[in-house]
Amino acid sequence: MLTKSIPSLFTVGNLFLGVLSIILVFNGQAGRAAVLVIVAMLLDGLDGRVARALNAQSEFGKELDSLSDVISFGVAPAFIMYVVAFNDASVVSPAFAWIVTAIFPICGALRLARFNVVAGTPGYFIGLPIPAAGGVLCTLALFVNEINVYVLLVSTVLLSYLMVSTVKYPNFKKAGIPKAAIWVTPIIVAAAILIAIKWPESISKMIFVPLLLYALYGLKKNVDGIFIRLRRKNKRRGVDDKHSVKSDV
Repeated sequence: MLTKSIPSLFTVGNLFLGVLSIILVFNGQAGRAAVLVIVAMLLDGLDGRVARALNAQSEFGKELDSLSDVISFGVAPAFIMYVVAFNDASVVSPAFAWIVTAIFPICGALRLARFNVVAGTPGYFIGLPIPAAGGVLCTLALFVNEINVYVLLVSTVLLSYLMVSTVKYPNFKKAGIPKAAIWVTPIIVAAAILIAIKWPESISKMIFVPLLLYALYGLKKNVDGIFIRLRRKNKRRGVDDKHSVKSDV
């Protein structure tokens, strides 16, 4: 029974860090808040792998994971961005800032609900996974002094759209953990937390780069898909024009 509960402990840890992240950002510690979201991503990646390794997968664990993800990767990153970048009425209209902030976790919840009920494509996620979107958003907020606030607003809306889009993203969750190596996972988590405490803002900014590239990968695929559809449409139009010319002759 205790073995079956281990994956849920990782999930609860993910949720705990998400709530703690919200508390920290409202206490002026955005760097630490962002890095806690990153550590929560690590726990989120481990819970499913540990569950598969222990053969402890369950519907309860699946639902708990989704609820935790909404808080840790939807609400927490949105609050981090709001407090750091959007909470200045002289720069951004409060109503507009509230709407943009609310859209992000709403789209994250919709994306998770779709993931739970719609069969995906093997090896791919449909839409940007909420942990990746939340990771990009909370680390992007740390660049508030280098990036214009309106760019941050557009980025928040774009990330929200990518979560509910039908763009395919590579799924790396199938890479499992051998059962004999499970004992290493608490050491990995403890090391990640120690590093996060030591260099919160630096680590967050470093993680931002690979997360952003992952998010942009899907955006590129979306743009490529639009051009491919346009080319096909033009080809069909050209074929139809040829047939119409032949028929006139």
